[in-house]
Formats: sequence, structure tokens, C-alpha cells
Amino acid sequence: MALSLSAADSWPDFRGPSQDGHAGSAGLPLSWSESENVKWKTEIPLLGLSSPVVMDNQVWLTTATEDGHDFHVLCVDATTGKIIADQKLFHSDNPQSLGNGAQDNSYATPSAVIESGRVYVHYGHFGTACLDTATKNVLWKREDLKCWHYRGASSSPVLFEDLLILTFDGADLQYLVALNKRTGETVWKTDRSVAWNDEDIDKQMVKEGDWRKAHSTPLIVSIDGKPVMCSTGAKAAYGYDPRTGKELWRVEHPAYSAAPRPVFYDGHFIIVTGFSKGAEMMSVRVGGHGVVTDTHVEWKIDKAFPKYSSPIVVDDLVYFALDDSFVVCVEAKTGAEVWRGRLNGKFRACPILADGKLFFFSLEGETTVIEPGRAFKVLATNHLATDAPLDDPRRGPGFMASPAVVGKAMFLRTRHHLYRIESP
Repeated sequence: MALSLSAADSWPDFRGPSQDGHAGSAGLPLSWSESENVKWKTEIPLLGLSSPVVMDNQVWLTTATEDGHDFHVLCVDATTGKIIADQKLFHSDNPQSLGNGAQDNSYATPSAVIESGRVYVHYGHFGTACLDTATKNVLWKREDLKCWHYRGASSSPVLFEDLLILTFDGADLQYLVALNKRTGETVWKTDRSVAWNDEDIDKQMVKEGDWRKAHSTPLIVSIDGKPVMCSTGAKAAYGYDPRTGKELWRVEHPAYSAAPRPVFYDGHFIIVTGFSKGAEMMSVRVGGHGVVTDTHVEWKIDKAFPKYSSPIVVDDLVYFALDDSFVVCVEAKTGAEVWRGRLNGKFRACPILADGKLFFFSLEGETTVIEPGRAFKVLATNHLATDAPLDDPRRGPGFMASPAVVGKAMFLRTRHHLYRIESP
């Protein structure tokens, strides 16, 4: 899954070319600040938490009005930081409320996905669009794919062959749909198959809708020459054939609102099931059929696991940031904890591996650089400016979006700015 020795010339997915946070040998600076190793800093209008994607000297990201009425796509010149396109794609007279999830979500949280000549943007219930990256013209739109997100949409679109795959895990409907990426027409649609035992669920939670929601983005890998897509939903994680949408297997669990994207190691998907009593991080061996909960789960962690930020695998170790103050390293084969180290802040953004170093990004605008291995070793701690009170999470400066790395540059999106970090 990891990249080769050199960094890629594009970052097409929010977790990079290999969808796992690996950025190869990029030559990134070890330290930076507002006055050091910042090539440019651009203020981003409105509010969005989507991660930047980069190709052909363009940085694409989404944003929206804070009240959820208007949904925009932005294109930034990667060399100068100048916004070269700001286009309103969708409007809603009656946007769904983000409710209590407002501090951890926005109306523009799903990240774009890009390929040569085309960029695809997604706002969940409110719409999906494909744009020509040269002309910035809209090539197609879909506004008929609906669900009640309740706390907002978060799952990012995934490109696979000729398909654009979208995840709708709402409080009312839960399904995946694949669109023809050229035309936007539906190719397949698959409903989540897990049975809902509402009588066993707290009635208030049923009313609020959390128990059926999820926020995770699928991961597609090749296994024995065939593609398998792992997607974590509420009450089950699934394996699908991404070409047809056929369900191959599922692992049942009692949790909801899963956010981390799965990672893959040595024939196993490592997933996080979400929140609630019984939520876990687990390793699922591939190759099963039907319900494989009792046959293919190799290990579980039921205490220290990430709720928001996705894990990252380096060699035979898995690293992940807990929600608050700690990063943990476990063995990929067994789940046994190797070490736990204290960091500053809270974590939502996904870590990356670049130049043989791990980078973790906090809500407080701090990046901690760690040396991978069986001992906890911090190499550097970097801060960007605080442009708002830290006790105001909707206005704070830090990282909800994950970074992009192209060449020797890292693109970091905070609440209100996009930075290009690079040594002179």
C-alpha cells in the first residue's frame, strides 16, 4: 500500500495516492511556524473541514456558509496560493441542522477526490458534482441522493476504475451508491444489510438518530487480484465488491458513528467501530463470506483506540492518536500495545508518514513529528498562529482537515487558512 521512495506529484485522495497517509520521501521541513518555512498562507472563505487534494498545480477544497444554505468549491493556485476559482454549486433553503455535532462537523466536510482533468466534490444530501479542472465548468451534478445526516455528512467520495463511490449512512437511510464518473448516472446502489433491533436501543438515541449513523470513508484494496472494499457503518463493518456493490461479508458490532477510515495490513482490515459501549478497534482477516464476526476477527482493542482520526500502518506497527493528549503504537499482527506517549491537544485530522517520520496534527494547531519504532520519540513540535480563542471550537485555528503532500510541499488547512509549508 505504501508509496515508493519518492513523494508523489499529486495527492488525489484525502489520505493520499495509496489512501493510507503514506507520502514517501518528500523532503519536508522538520520545523515551521508563521515566520519559518511558510511559502504562502491564504485565507479560506466561509467554513469547511474537507482536506485539500492536489494535482497539476491546483489545490481543490470545499467550503460552505455556516448556516448550510450555500455550498462552494475552491481552486487555489499551488504556486502562489491565490484563489483562482470560487464557485457556488448548490443551495438549500432548509438545510439539515448539525445539532450537537456542530463543533466537530461543517456543511463541507467530505473531501474532494481528483484525477487528471476532473475533480469530484460531495456534500452528502445536498449534492455531488464533477468539474473540469481546466475550465472549472460543471460537467454533471446529482441532487437526488438523499438521507438525513442528522449531525452532518463526513464520508468522502472514492474513485475506483470508472466509478465514483459515495456513502450515505444517515439516521433514516443507510446505503452506498456508485456513479458513472463520466456521466453521474447510477451504476449500482446497495443498502446496508444489518438488522436494526430498535427495541434494544435507548429510545432517546433512536429519536436523535445517532445509532444508525456513520462517517467513515471506504478503503479499496486488491486481494488475490480482485478488488475488495471495506466500509464501516453503524452496527456492522462490510466487505463489498466495488464493481457491483455486492456484499461479500460483514462483521457485526454494537457501535455507531464510526469515523476513522480502515487501513490494511497483511491480509487484514483494521477498523474502528465507533462510539457506545462495546465500541472497538479490530483486525478482520479477509476471505470470509456472510457474517464473519466469530470467524475472521483476529484481535480487538476495547479501551484505547481513536474515535475520529484514522490510524496509520508503518512496517508491522499501527500508530493512532486518541481523541485527547495521547498517541498509541500497537502491533499490527496482535493488537498488543507497544507504547503510549503524551502529546498536546486533541486530534481529528489523520496522521501522515513522510521522510520516514510520522506527523500528527492537533485541533490546537500543533504538529508533532515522531520517529516510528518501538520507542516513543518526539523529533519536533511546530505551532501555527492562533487566530481565535481555543475554547471556541468552531472558530479555533487548528486541524480538522488532514494534510496533503506533493513534491517537497505540505498543504495544511486550518479552520480559516490554507498553508503551503516548504523549505526554501
